[in-house]
Amino acid sequence: MVTGGAGFIGSAVCRHLIATGNYTVINVDKLTYAGNLASLKPIDNNPAYHFQQVDICDGARILDLLQRYDVEFVMHLAAESHVDRSIDGPAAFLETNVVGTFSLLQAARSYWEALPAERAGAFRFHHVSTDEVFGDLPFDSGIFTEETSYAPSSPYSASKAASDHFVRAWHETYGLPVVLSNCSNNYGPYQFPEKLIPLVILNAMEAKELPVYGKGENVRDWLHVEDHARALETVMTQGRIGESYNIGGNAERTNLSVVEAVCDILDKAHPLAGDAARRDLIRFVTDRPGHDRRYAIDASKAERELGWSPRETFESGLAATIDWYVNNEWWWRPLRDTRYSGKRLGMAATTKQVST
Repeated sequence: MVTGGAGFIGSAVCRHLIATGNYTVINVDKLTYAGNLASLKPIDNNPAYHFQQVDICDGARILDLLQRYDVEFVMHLAAESHVDRSIDGPAAFLETNVVGTFSLLQAARSYWEALPAERAGAFRFHHVSTDEVFGDLPFDSGIFTEETSYAPSSPYSASKAASDHFVRAWHETYGLPVVLSNCSNNYGPYQFPEKLIPLVILNAMEAKELPVYGKGENVRDWLHVEDHARALETVMTQGRIGESYNIGGNAERTNLSVVEAVCDILDKAHPLAGDAARRDLIRFVTDRPGHDRRYAIDASKAERELGWSPRETFESGLAATIDWYVNNEWWWRPLRDTRYSGKRLGMAATTKQVST
């Protein structure tokens, strides 16, 4: 069971798991604004893939699905995830990320406690979280490890931190076999257009302004979503019960350098009329409240214990991502035209998508 499987990372996980041929995948998604079933089109007709439109807060329906499909693994990605939206409307983040995780844990616990011993021993609950729970780092030092203290800065990251604590508590109190992972900023195909990289790609393709917060100095570690999907399968199947694993791309970049890289790749592959430079479209805008300075992930534990490491460099992954958006207007055009104006949220689009 993948919760939030119609979101950016969740859909990548569903596509990856089905591609291995080793799993039957039950995608559970409420289909909020960022949930998009078009992202599942490559696997929609696969007999091993099943979609269920269910809210994770509905514990009775979740328990029914766990029992109906004899679920062995739960990978929990469903969450409200955009920082700006959490500042404007924090209640939804509390409901989905905290209450929803609680409801899911209760359903998983009831299901697991009723399983025969052998199947109970194989069951895993994998909670997928974010590096934003750790707060931020100075520009010139420090890195997040699994032992870093939590210090969330936004309603979004506070809600994710709370959900992480609930998952650990259900392991310590009830023995539920859990594993956790915290990821850095994801990018790649099928990412909702309010996020930094797709927003910049699409605006730059159309020669529109490219809004950047402050001076663009904020630093993020970038992880290609397909590398993340491989990591999540590995943590789910090989991670030690009760442990957490940081997943990062070893690719720290300032937001400004990310925007400039997109401009340069598009200028070379798809030049504007008169060879105008897309960097000239960059506009610096007022920073958002509580904007974390820098995130940096130490993924050595996952590399050492699980043998996982990213395959994509930032350069190779970004080039492939730009190429995907150039060639897949069928996916992003309906979102851009009907579901998302890009006028306000684009200015804040510096965070990762971890959910529906």
